Amino acid sequence: MYQPLADLLRPRNLDEVYGQEHILGKGAVLRRLIDAGNVPNMVFYGPSGTGKTTVANIIAQQTNRTLYKLNATTASTADIRQIVSELDTFLAPNGVLLYLDEIQSFNKKQQQSLLEHIENGKITLIASTTENPYFYVFNAILSRSTVFEFKQISSAAALQAVRRAVGFMEERLALKAIAEEGTLEYIAGACGGDLRKAMNAVEVLFGAAVPEGDIIHITMADTKLVTQKSAIRADRDGDNHYDLLSALQKSIRGSDPDAAVHYLARLLEAGQMQSACRRLMVIAAEDVGLAFPQIIPIVNACVDMALKLGMPEARIPLGDAAVLMATSPKSNSGHLALDMALEDVRKGKGGDFPRHLQNMHADSFTMEREQGYLYPHDYPNHWVKQQYLPDALVGTTYYEYGPNKLEQAAKQYWDGIKKQ
Repeated sequence: MYQPLADLLRPRNLDEVYGQEHILGKGAVLRRLIDAGNVPNMVFYGPSGTGKTTVANIIAQQTNRTLYKLNATTASTADIRQIVSELDTFLAPNGVLLYLDEIQSFNKKQQQSLLEHIENGKITLIASTTENPYFYVFNAILSRSTVFEFKQISSAAALQAVRRAVGFMEERLALKAIAEEGTLEYIAGACGGDLRKAMNAVEVLFGAAVPEGDIIHITMADTKLVTQKSAIRADRDGDNHYDLLSALQKSIRGSDPDAAVHYLARLLEAGQMQSACRRLMVIAAEDVGLAFPQIIPIVNACVDMALKLGMPEARIPLGDAAVLMATSPKSNSGHLALDMALEDVRKGKGGDFPRHLQNMHADSFTMEREQGYLYPHDYPNHWVKQQYLPDALVGTTYYEYGPNKLEQAAKQYWDGIKKQ
């Protein structure tokens, strides 16, 4: 029966697990728990192909526990009842280690069906998820579990795994592989931290190569074809998607054009142009704002052009927008002022409008003046001092001029007029 290379090379002890030294290295917390055999209920959180299932297998082996595996996308409450029925029997004399993959797919009732048994220790739960468990796993499970985060595998760690895979395939097929310079490094980088993808790429390259005697050649052209887009982690509604959008915005806010175009490129390559467009428009108002208010129609025009053009040409105006905003002066003073006002409104602060600001439908133009409203355009510099905030908020300041050139010029202008 066919067995994938990734499964054949699955680590059999903790020393063979790549890239998770922060939790599995010598002296790390999870490593000490496993070595001591004191395994609590746990949630493994991290990207695919980073070793979550492998570590669960190793834990079962080292603690001599019966391992049951369920995938929450296909399992049901009946599957859990079946496992419970085997507790305290010869099938599970030391209790059960239940590995529940994609736990976020279980609803609240299904997750709650586990509670009694993980509390009394008859079932030790290891749940895994690629989504943030604090958003997708119910509190009753989280409060009884310890969360361990599995990090994306670095290119250096992935390269070790790729070289091991190549060596294994050479021995298995009795062939000598000659890899074009940089191909193994390319596989390690292009797998996007997913060792399963890297193993699959090696397996496909060996399978597709035409032996010349006992030698096969691994070319860069084949490698690029096999690994195309494999590094893209940008699910449309998962954590990684929002992490990419966040990284884009924070890079532009931090005035780093290189990082800005990097994250924009990742979004576009993953087919997330619509999300990128929306986020660029938000950044224009939120982060550049009043320091360069013309940025808003400029970015709007870039986005409009991109949507009309479509990819690949859309990348041109979007790249211009990202670099322009990253290199523009920044101000968040406008939306901060509104946020402070919203906070007061939600607290019920305010009260009636000043009488002279009301729109009295029955008033004639003359009567409106009788309300006490002073028409600013009738005064020098089109300004006159009068009350605009409700009585309860008189003296409240929401807007503070930003330290950029444009807002400081406006501040100087109005300070001069209001002092006259």
